[in-house]
Amino acid sequence: MAANTDVTVNSYTSTAKVLHWLMAVAIICLFAFGFYVSNMALSPQKLQFLSYHKWTGVTIFILALVRLTWRIMHRPPALPAHMGKLEQLVAHAGHGLLYLLMLSVPLSGWLMSSAKGFQTVLFGVFPIPDLLSKDRELGHLLLTVHLGLNLVLAAVVIGHVLAALKHHFKDKDDVLARMLPAGRSSRR
Repeated sequence: MAANTDVTVNSYTSTAKVLHWLMAVAIICLFAFGFYVSNMALSPQKLQFLSYHKWTGVTIFILALVRLTWRIMHRPPALPAHMGKLEQLVAHAGHGLLYLLMLSVPLSGWLMSSAKGFQTVLFGVFPIPDLLSKDRELGHLLLTVHLGLNLVLAAVVIGHVLAALKHHFKDKDDVLARMLPAGRSSRR
């Protein structure tokens, strides 16, 4: 399915690495910021911070689409031969779940914001259309969905990090090294 059929690839492309680490930092920071803002008392500052949170979420959604497109067009390195079929299945399922969550978390926030009647304005300048009409009950339900998806994303990210560390320290393979910024990349 991938456009690149080179089976000797042993590192991610430079573009894949940049997108990976940009998304990682953005998601972790936005998760922490969202948690902080959600615990603030209602105030003009909270509303401003929610605006930042929303347009950053839309930006992450767009970056996730770019990243997914890149991944489809560029075959990632093969998993190490020592990995069993079950471990490979879990790795592929984990990556699929990460992509699904990178899209569904910001989408659920956008839907929630729409249902609550608060339009998202990208970078504070470009209003983006609401996806739903105002519906208070649906807005509250979507808040629960958004929070739940964020918790699942946090758990999957933690699992992803632990798996990478396991490969590096226990298995002593190159799974982590080939995604590190300093790691050698044979392709752009």
